[in-house]
Amino acid sequence: MATAVVTGASRGIGEAISQKLLELGYDVIGISRTIDENPLKHPNFRALACDLSDEGMLASILTLLQADPSISILCNVAGFGVFEPHEEIDPQTISKMVTLNLTAPMTLSNALLRALKFNEGIIFNITSIEATRHSKFSALYSATKAGLRAFSLSLFEEVRKSGVNVVSINPDMTATSFFDDLRFETSQEPDKRLEAEDIADAIENILQMRKGVAITELTIRSQKFGIEKKK
Repeated sequence: MATAVVTGASRGIGEAISQKLLELGYDVIGISRTIDENPLKHPNFRALACDLSDEGMLASILTLLQADPSISILCNVAGFGVFEPHEEIDPQTISKMVTLNLTAPMTLSNALLRALKFNEGIIFNITSIEATRHSKFSALYSATKAGLRAFSLSLFEEVRKSGVNVVSINPDMTATSFFDDLRFETSQEPDKRLEAEDIADAIENILQMRKGVAITELTIRSQKFGIEKKK
C-alpha cells in the first residue's frame, strides 16, 4: 500500500488532509509536535511526534522515514505566522519560523526524493496567499512562504522527468487554530473564509487527474473577502 507523510497532522489543514488520504486508501504517517498515539483512530494512521522547528529533532526522524520505500506522497503542512512590525519580532521567532516553514519542507523533500522518484510520487507544499502578494506586518511570514513556493516551482523543473510532481498550494485565510494566538481571525461567514476540508478536497482532485498531467500551483480563495479583529 502507498504511504503518505503529512506534517502538521494533529489539527487544521494537516489533519483534514490526513483524513482525506486515509479515505483514499493510503497509509499515513502523521508528524506533529503535539500529536498523540492515533488522533484519527484509524488503523492505517501512524503518529510520529516531532517538533520540526528543532533541526536536531528533524534530523532524528529522517532515517526512519527513509527506511520506508512505499512513500509516494509528502504533504508539507506544518507552519506558523507572526504578524507584527518586523523590529518587534525576536530573533528566536525568526529562526523558528524559517526552520519550520521553509527549512523543514526542503529537508524532508531532500530525504524522501529517492522514494518519491521510485514511486513517481508527489509533493504538496502548503504555502499561503501571502506567498503571492506583499502585505504589511507580514514580511517574515511572507518570505518563508514565498521561499517555499519558489522551491516548489523550481524543484518541479528538476524532478519532472522522473515522474514526480511538486505542487504549491496557496490557501487564503482558512478557519483553523492558526489564528489562536493572533490579533485577528477569519470571518464567521462561510463565503468569506476557507475550511481545512477545502484544501483536502483540492488535493483529492489533483490526485485523481490522469497520469501525465501536472498541476504545479493552485491558489484557493474564498469567494468574498473577510477578516475580523479579535475583541
